[in-house]
Amino acid sequence: MGFISKFLASYSRNFLAAVMLWPLASAALTLPILAYLYHRDGRLRFASVVSTYLAVLYLMGLGCFTLYPLPTGTSGPGISYGIPWQLNPFAPIGDFMREGISILPQIVFNIVLFMPLGFIAGRLLRWGAARSVIAGLAVSFAIEAAQGTGLFGIYPYAFRTADVDDLIYNTAGAALGWWSAQALARILPPGALAEEGEVTHEPGFVRRSVAFWLDTLIVGIISMLAIGAFAVLAPMTVDLLADAGGSWQLAICAAVFLWIEAVIPWREQGSTPGGRFVRMSCETRERTGAHRAAFIAVRAAVLGASYLFFPIAWPLLALFYLIWRQMPYDLI
Repeated sequence: MGFISKFLASYSRNFLAAVMLWPLASAALTLPILAYLYHRDGRLRFASVVSTYLAVLYLMGLGCFTLYPLPTGTSGPGISYGIPWQLNPFAPIGDFMREGISILPQIVFNIVLFMPLGFIAGRLLRWGAARSVIAGLAVSFAIEAAQGTGLFGIYPYAFRTADVDDLIYNTAGAALGWWSAQALARILPPGALAEEGEVTHEPGFVRRSVAFWLDTLIVGIISMLAIGAFAVLAPMTVDLLADAGGSWQLAICAAVFLWIEAVIPWREQGSTPGGRFVRMSCETRERTGAHRAAFIAVRAAVLGASYLFFPIAWPLLALFYLIWRQMPYDLI
């Protein structure tokens, strides 16, 4: 079994790279997945959170295992010469005749590597068989194309073998993963989906954070468009504001933020655009008149301050919620 140990050892650096990249990738990849699950299910179970983080680790591992290490130096594959594509689907037969069972770990690895993808598609995303298998095929094709084109032209030559057999094995792995998800569903059925129009008035800290992240994206996009449009349509006004020392860009950002976090929830029963997507309202109880206006204003002030003091504000807000099970503005 020495050839198996040697095979696994060759991928240890790849797995370490995936683990090191996980904290950075989780910030970029986990939040969109959580937002989608909130939107679809109307809730988020602990098992779904764990599954999401494992899915992120898997995606990072998939990229590292298939593309790492990248070419370095002044010569070698991808730098001064390329590795030809392998387009013969029957090549493993000849390899087996020459090398025997030593080729089996590579075949099994390519199948097992894509089983989690099919499982995620079938269990977490709840896709059908055809969609899951096509997703496996598409991801595998993208990886093989990246290997065979020098990471889509970043390197002058192919630095790894683009193999049609890998495409077949990977797709089969995705199909097996989807089948495994369906087998598990017979024993442990997934939770019910949210009803149309279902909105919670008791959101947890994670859902609030995901909603705020979505709102932040919206504020950023609208602010950039507004700043760009203002600079193009009113250049003289921009010059005057710059001479006066005023930060008109900050003023635009603040106006957009107040519209998203104050005006819209005032008009939409406490739901911001991000909150509406994850099916939540920020109003945990009924308030009217000046009481409601004070709540909206204080909430906007607290969230606005969290931008200015982000590294400190969010841990403090998380600690506050952990102790009192509500946010500071909920006390109003």
